Amino acid sequence: MIDRYIKLFGEDQIIDFLEGNERKLMPSIKVNILKISTEALYEKLTNKGFELKPVPFVSDGFYVKKEPFSIGATTEYLLGYYYIQRVASMIPSLALSPTARDLVVDMCAAPGGKTVHLAQFMNNQGVILAMDLDRQRMKSLRSNLSRCGIQNVIAIRMDAANLAQLHVKNISKILLDAPCSGSGLIPVDPTRKMSRGYEDIEFCSNIQMKLIKAALSSLTRDGELVYSTCSIEPEENEFVIEAALNQFEVRITDLNIDFGEPGLTNIFGKKLSPELKKARRFYPHLHKTVGFFICKLKKV
Repeated sequence: MIDRYIKLFGEDQIIDFLEGNERKLMPSIKVNILKISTEALYEKLTNKGFELKPVPFVSDGFYVKKEPFSIGATTEYLLGYYYIQRVASMIPSLALSPTARDLVVDMCAAPGGKTVHLAQFMNNQGVILAMDLDRQRMKSLRSNLSRCGIQNVIAIRMDAANLAQLHVKNISKILLDAPCSGSGLIPVDPTRKMSRGYEDIEFCSNIQMKLIKAALSSLTRDGELVYSTCSIEPEENEFVIEAALNQFEVRITDLNIDFGEPGLTNIFGKKLSPELKKARRFYPHLHKTVGFFICKLKKV
């Protein structure tokens, strides 16, 4: 895998990338503005000794710089006032930004952090179909929705690749945070350095291709899809989007996020659509978060 990353980052950045994967990331939380204001939660947690720093590009996100005890063991957490979420994972829902008028599908929803965020944008109105195949993860999804007071979600345990079988019409927004190799998660799970190989990337890429085809087949005209992974592998990211561009009447749109690196347009000997520059990549050594990819598509 190291040879791949030398090609991906170049010899000038590879050491920084490897060292960035060894550094512990600062925890972060996303305020549930359906239950409490950002200012009120900040006051409650700082009074308990937590030191919080605002996330610059997420108005209701905080880095947790100091914990007198676990940030997941407060009364406020149990009451659903906030959700513990990595900074990069706050971006997909922000990019999709649905309203109460939208019919939204969260295709791989569990454990529910992004679903909760979507519901906040919709002010707990409209409809979100939250799908996941794993039974245990669905339990976590339902638990988090209940804790956070989310009322506009229909949770469905099924393979999201079979979305068309639901015969749902007028789906205007889809979030596809696809299952992936998790190669961006090394800072929080060092075992992935040795437990993942190219066969995992190839396996996940095949699943991702099926999911994005299902999503775009069900999305209404002028509808929007946000695709994301916690992988840094081009085969799971840019190559998937390139295939979608070639098979569907879609275009890449701006994320309007002044953060992250542009998507790749020439990698591993393959020239890709120049529009992929509108996608965004995040790396531990540059952005102090897990490795992540995000791209927004509009059906035309």
